[in-house]
This record gives sequence, C-alpha cells and structure tokens, in this order.
Amino acid sequence: MSKKLSTLSNLNQRIIVGVLGAALFVGSIWYSEWTYYLLFLGLTLLGISEFYTLVGVQGMRPNKPLGLMLGGVFFTSVFLVQKDSAPGELLYLSLPLLFLVFIAEMYRKKPQPFTNIAFTITGAAYVAGPFGLLHLLGYLGGEYSWQPILGLMLLIWASDTGAYIAGKNFGKHKLFERVSPGKTWEGWIGGTILAVLVGYGMSFVFMDLEVYQWIGMAVLVAIFGVLGDLSESMLKRSLGVKDSGTLLPGHGGLLDRFDSLLMAIPFIVAFLQIF
Repeated sequence: MSKKLSTLSNLNQRIIVGVLGAALFVGSIWYSEWTYYLLFLGLTLLGISEFYTLVGVQGMRPNKPLGLMLGGVFFTSVFLVQKDSAPGELLYLSLPLLFLVFIAEMYRKKPQPFTNIAFTITGAAYVAGPFGLLHLLGYLGGEYSWQPILGLMLLIWASDTGAYIAGKNFGKHKLFERVSPGKTWEGWIGGTILAVLVGYGMSFVFMDLEVYQWIGMAVLVAIFGVLGDLSESMLKRSLGVKDSGTLLPGHGGLLDRFDSLLMAIPFIVAFLQIF
C-alpha cells in the first residue's frame, strides 16, 4: 500500500490518507469505547516512538521501552479509571515507572543521564499526557460518549481547512515567520471563523454539550491548535528536519498530524471541567 502511494503526487497522497484516516477515526470513536481506546492507544505508542526516533537524529538515546511502558500504562490507567473498571489507585502505577527511568539509566552503556532521562520523560508526557486527558472528555457525563471526542476532531479539521483556504487565497502577513514561514494571520483568522461556525452548527446536532461549550472549544482549538503546530515546527527546526516521520504519506509523521490536537486537549479539558 505504501509503495503504491509513493508513486502518487503529494496532493493525491494527502487526499487518500486523509480520507482513510478520517473514516478510521470516525468509525473507531463512534463504534464503541473499546475501539476508541485501541485507536488512541496505538496513536500514543506510535507517537512516543516517533518522538524518540526524532530526537535520535541528534544522538539522544531515550529509554524507548520504559518510555513506551510509561505512556501506555498512564493512558490505559486513566481510561480504566474513567470507565469505572478500576479504582483510582491504579494511576499510582505510573509513579514507579517514572522513577525507574532514572534507575535504568545507570545500567545503560554510555549513559547520558540528564539528556536521556529528560527526553524519555518528555516524549511520554508530550504524547500520552494529552491523549490520556482525552478520556476525561469522553467520560464527562460518567458514561462514554463519542460526541465530545468526535466533535473535537471535527473542530481541528475545520480549523486546519479554514486556515489552508484562507491562507492560500488571502495570506500576506506572516504569523510567526521565524518558526513557520508558511503560516499567516489571514489563514489563522480563516481557520478560527470556520471552527467557530462548525462548533455552533454541531451544538444543534451533538447535544452532550451546550452551545457556549462548543464555541469555547472552537476558540481554544483555533488558539492552541496553531500554537501546537508552531511548537512542533520549533522542535523540528531545532533538529534540522522537515517532518517528524514518514508514517503518513503526504502528511509526514504522526506528530505532524496531531500536534494541534496534543496541544489543544489539556486546555479544552480544563475549560470543560471548570465551566
């Protein structure tokens, strides 16, 4: 499949992967809590692994097995606790794993304790932290609901689409040229407008949240989604790489595709929990 995709133009690759990915996401989130869990568990582990491969470009050697275990355990623990299938004490499992990273570094060949420990923990926190918090969004009402999660994905896609269209047709003023030369204020405004319109429209279809909550989510996606994109661009630029990986033809890596979502989730969960 990947070989066939590689023979297509970048635009065709983006379209095919985008359509297939959207179908997988919508189906998995909607079908059941377990298909949603498996989808995001896979994304969590692949995302952490991609982060470690990315920093390896500069010779860093994070502890990949422990980092993956830490991320997977945290993600699964939060899911089971939110699902009421396990006691809250299960979350404490992540603490010994966190400090095992320090102990394990002593037994590695050519240890670089500060950098290896820091990158191991950062990779797990950057990916598993937000995806673990996503469970709080899915279980806002006590029982699993696909509406807030799928709604968030639609807002991310709307923001990206609006930014692309507006930026391509009207973009003149650079948003943050030093980090991402292609982004413009006009694109950001277009993405914000479309996200708010989609959020308002969804409030009439997805009734789990109030109108102000959907609009609030849209605004947070517009603000922190683009900041997540810029943050990842900053990280890649510091390493001298264009994409975080090659897993998604036409899109780059997982972190390239989900950087906006990873940054937006903590702010959205905090907003919904408080308001």
